[in-house]
Amino acid sequence: MVRRAQMTRALLILGPTASGKTALALRLAERLDAEVINADSMQVYRDLRILTARPTRQEEAACPHHLFGAVDAAVRFSVGEWLRAATPLIDAIRDRGRTPLIVGGTGLYFKALTDGLAAIPDPPPEDTAALRAALAEEGPEALHARLAEIDPDAARQLEPRDGVRIVRALAVKQATGRSILAWRADAAEPAPLAPGTWAGFALTPPRELLYARIEARFAAMLNEGALQEVEALAARRLDPTLPAMKAHGAPWLMAHLAGAMPLPEAADLSVRDTRRYAKRQMTWITHQAAGFARIAETAVAEQEHALMVHIRV
Repeated sequence: MVRRAQMTRALLILGPTASGKTALALRLAERLDAEVINADSMQVYRDLRILTARPTRQEEAACPHHLFGAVDAAVRFSVGEWLRAATPLIDAIRDRGRTPLIVGGTGLYFKALTDGLAAIPDPPPEDTAALRAALAEEGPEALHARLAEIDPDAARQLEPRDGVRIVRALAVKQATGRSILAWRADAAEPAPLAPGTWAGFALTPPRELLYARIEARFAAMLNEGALQEVEALAARRLDPTLPAMKAHGAPWLMAHLAGAMPLPEAADLSVRDTRRYAKRQMTWITHQAAGFARIAETAVAEQEHALMVHIRV
């Protein structure tokens, strides 16, 4: 029986996709009497449990889990909405005398928790709608080129295919005349987690190992029913610019279902995109996660040991 320990601070586990966050969270939840809060922008959506690598139902039953599969795919769920949902959960878990364990790969969620959320004005809905229509018609690269003309600094920080964030940056620039980067640099709303009330850890496995895990995991996802999940989502005929419709693997599997390519090609392209995303996540950790201790170990028992040494529980 694992000894349960008391942890007075919130525990934040950040890591790229396929780095072992779920397995580590389950071990820590038992050891620290914790409840797990999701901090992954794709795992909030309920439609794609397999494709987004959400914890299984058995894993969720092992300890309380929050904000996993909590949002319908038809919703555009923002960082601000996540923060407003996660903050009272953290407080309630603490009130129960348990440890809030925030786990995921979306760096902006963690940054909002620990640094606060920049008060960026909401652009007029009609402007955003027009940009989303342009995204669907012209593609993200065309809008990225447009952003590069009016806000080159913001464009340099975004991938040319990251349509959701490109639209957001364009809408803010057009509506306010200021770069979204300038707004983010302004005073933010107070951070829900003050210094000293949290401990953060970033999983940083070797890149080649991470890539191999991504490839093996995607093959397992297909065997477990990911294609059927995507088929059900496609049948809803939702706006293709919605975040859930851009989950890694979903666009290529939809293309396969539409007869545009064979399944092996769709799988290869899905793995390629996921690897690129993992690389961006690792880069974000390098440059943005200054307050997070690095955990380079790859086996879950070694990760747990390294983390417990850091927090000395």
